[in-house]
Amino acid sequence: MNKFSVAQCLLACAALAVVAPSPAQQSSQDSTAQSRPWEKIPIPPLKQFKPRQPKRIELKNGIVLFLQEDHELPFVSGTILIPGGSVDESPGKVGMISLYGETWRTSGTTKMSGDQMDDLLESKAAHIETAGGAQVTQLSWDSLKADSDQIFSMALDLLLHPKFDPQKLQLAQQQAATGIVRRNDDEGEIAGREAAKLVYGPNSPYARQAELQTIGSVTVQDLDAWHQKTIGNKLIVGISGDFDSGAMEQKLRAAFEPLPQVKSVPARHEDFHPPQQAVYFIDKQDVNQSNIQIVGLGTDRRNPDVPAIAVMNDILGGGFASRLFQTVRTKLGLAYAVGGGVDFAYDHPAPFDVEVLTKSASTVDATKAALEQIAGLNTQPFTEEELNRSKDDILNTFLFRYDTPEKVLAEQMRLEFHGYPSNYLETYEADLRKVTVADLAAAAKKYIHPDQLAILVVGNGAEIQPGLDALKLGPVKPIDITIPGAPRGAGMGPGMGGGGQQ
Repeated sequence: MNKFSVAQCLLACAALAVVAPSPAQQSSQDSTAQSRPWEKIPIPPLKQFKPRQPKRIELKNGIVLFLQEDHELPFVSGTILIPGGSVDESPGKVGMISLYGETWRTSGTTKMSGDQMDDLLESKAAHIETAGGAQVTQLSWDSLKADSDQIFSMALDLLLHPKFDPQKLQLAQQQAATGIVRRNDDEGEIAGREAAKLVYGPNSPYARQAELQTIGSVTVQDLDAWHQKTIGNKLIVGISGDFDSGAMEQKLRAAFEPLPQVKSVPARHEDFHPPQQAVYFIDKQDVNQSNIQIVGLGTDRRNPDVPAIAVMNDILGGGFASRLFQTVRTKLGLAYAVGGGVDFAYDHPAPFDVEVLTKSASTVDATKAALEQIAGLNTQPFTEEELNRSKDDILNTFLFRYDTPEKVLAEQMRLEFHGYPSNYLETYEADLRKVTVADLAAAAKKYIHPDQLAILVVGNGAEIQPGLDALKLGPVKPIDITIPGAPRGAGMGPGMGGGGQQ
């Protein structure tokens, strides 16, 4: 054997010694593999999504009834949705719908005061509640089956014959004023509220906020006028629980068929525009962390691209395996929490919103890292692994979002209210399964525009080093969150606020 052969042999033996595991190493590897038996568990395919739909009945006057029998427990519950909400308030009375929702129930009816109603309901472990929302007000109730007729009669009386009490309105105004005065205590609440203003504009019905003056201007006459105006709209009535559908239908027909023909509510027509790209700042000196909101304009659920957007969102910021979480939190360690994406509402474009929670010193680095991941949706190709994982993530949520007849009923009432087809859930689920990598790339190109995103930071300015100007998006714009009419210092941490109303 010549010297070259000997040398080659020595190199081969050395390589073998390095590559080949020793018996002890091999045993350790085998033990590790055997200690993870869950990786060998077969994952069966998801069952076909077939929610048990409620019975839908449309009365001649336009009122819609939904009946969902569920005999598992001896309870009966009901909800009435009434079109009209805070988006319809006049600018001088912002906050009225919230006061209406509170005062309606506590005031009671011409036959029974709210306090008397409380006593009777408590004795029967039953509930009747009213609430005001953005597009809808509602009346809901629940009780034992044995008491369901009596509780329904009380709820119907409250619907048709409310008697708004000035003292109950005053109490609701006092409670609302307390909330307004304290609305700057929590940085998360500040960030969410002010981010909406950046997306929609401070005077938009989707972003404006109640003030002490606006709630103080609301009168009992305002509440009564609102009720008389909206009670004639298209009511949607949903009943679930332990009852016979035939008997319940007769009862509801007797209650609602005598009401006048419903009035049509004009559709809203508003223009929505992306926010101006800039960095906005609210200085809250009593915290040692920053709440970062990267916001833009999203879309609505009627958009046929929503299934692809939903999957894209999950890949971007939908959970522990998302790009934002894996990079900004896990790899770089720059955030306590991070997530978000393009949101979609039923009746108007929802925001694009990525939220980052980080310590003060890492504010700029965390923001840059999040922005890179957002922009990366258009530069870093989506993979089949990401696609399949995110599809499973979303489809698995259907098991929990619609796992009871009551949840399916609530969703059907929502779809009816916003004018969606009754099979929307099934078609949405089917469309999610069809999303491809090419669909994701097209959705990112169409909806991800890093140059149309505003950045809002709520944090301690003195501790944010380097400063926010290091983001190089122009001069930082302070936002003034002073509460008009509030006692000086009320709801304000040291140094909160700033120059320039946004």
